[in-house]
Amino acid sequence: MTSPPAPAEQPHPITGEPFASPVPPGTGWPEDPAAPDTPVARTAADVVRLAGEAAGDLAELEARQSVCRACPRLVAWREEVAATGRRSYAGQPYWGRPVPGWGDAAPWLLVVGLAPAAHGGNRTGRVFTGDRSGDWIFGALHRAGLGGQAESVHAGDGLKLDGARIAAAVRCAPPANKPTPLERDTCAPWLDREVRAIEGSLEVMLALGAFAWDAALACARRLGWTVPAPRPRFGHGAATSLARPGGAPVWLLGSYHVSQQNTFTGKLTEPMLDAVLGSAAELRRSR
Repeated sequence: MTSPPAPAEQPHPITGEPFASPVPPGTGWPEDPAAPDTPVARTAADVVRLAGEAAGDLAELEARQSVCRACPRLVAWREEVAATGRRSYAGQPYWGRPVPGWGDAAPWLLVVGLAPAAHGGNRTGRVFTGDRSGDWIFGALHRAGLGGQAESVHAGDGLKLDGARIAAAVRCAPPANKPTPLERDTCAPWLDREVRAIEGSLEVMLALGAFAWDAALACARRLGWTVPAPRPRFGHGAATSLARPGGAPVWLLGSYHVSQQNTFTGKLTEPMLDAVLGSAAELRRSR
């Protein structure tokens, strides 16, 4: 029996190097944290174990996040999107893997989103990169002095964050942008270990949308932080203090998500987003 043909390789938009879609780990994609032998989580129990083992090594944690295969529906969807692509990106390879957290390794600000976009992070390999949502959040971070460029186009474009990091509550692009509760819970240990790894410098978490707000509160509880009762409600500009045993509190701040539905309709404007980041800086100074 003959093997199926290998997927056609296409040039990376920044480097010109050819890649298959999805991109195999450790083949040279810019900013790929994984190696060919990076351990792969294939079950929820694997996620717990592999995330826990890498808790003290952020680079290894990112690598393991980027090869996870624990949610069959998400794996099938992200890889189908990578294989078929979109006409406007014809000729480009797609990352097609989980999108790890990205940015400063010792941030004071952690921006938490919902999940990668099918033709955004799932294509570029960097969270909130390659779509209009990314234009909004990276533009705001740049205006706040936290990003070296106003745009995040593709992994390898030279962008750096200073004092900020971005992560998604769910690391794979989900169908209709709606992960199931089981997928949310299976992915949660990746966020838990990432927050634990940066806890020493972390001062503010900015949740983009109610899903990220709930994920951040759940993460805080699992890490043993004190969440106020009654449970803090999400809202644009909402803020609550999360007490850490033996450490300074971390502020959780809410913002409407930078989705096109919110930005096109004017529910979220650039001045509103800038004001939230300004509030994050003020909360940091108040600690």
